[in-house]
Amino acid sequence: MVLVGPPGAGKSSVGRALAERLGVTFRDTDADIAATAGKDIPTIFYDDGEPAFRALEAAAVARALAEHDGVLALGGGAILAETSRAALRGHTVVFLDVGMAAAARRVGLARDRPVLTLNPRAMLHALLAERRPLYEEVATHTVATDDRTRAQVTDAVMEALG
Repeated sequence: MVLVGPPGAGKSSVGRALAERLGVTFRDTDADIAATAGKDIPTIFYDDGEPAFRALEAAAVARALAEHDGVLALGGGAILAETSRAALRGHTVVFLDVGMAAAARRVGLARDRPVLTLNPRAMLHALLAERRPLYEEVATHTVATDDRTRAQVTDAVMEALG
């Protein structure tokens, strides 16, 4: 199962809970990218730029989809690459949907989210508008996360999967 969604949707926390419940491993492509680059994601953005990060991200998604058979969380922008969207075809993909208000509460001042650093609210609004159609394109299931706890979202994902 692959989890996609914007920052603040709960991909990592829900992904860990789902993996535990299903008795499988959890993997996060953002962690893979940081391990490969030897530095955290904000540093990659600042030192190398977003295009370099996106190239690392596309490679991490392809590698994880080929190697991992548990629960996989993709970074919020992973679906921007057509190659990643194409690679998701045939996989069970759950779009963890979050509205603007809930996402803003969850990401706070976005210190560790480089794409949101200048004006977090305005950037988050634009990001949600730009990416929502792409999340919907790749999703086999959509689960709303607003006003739900991690346990409630995990239950909703399990229910959506049948």
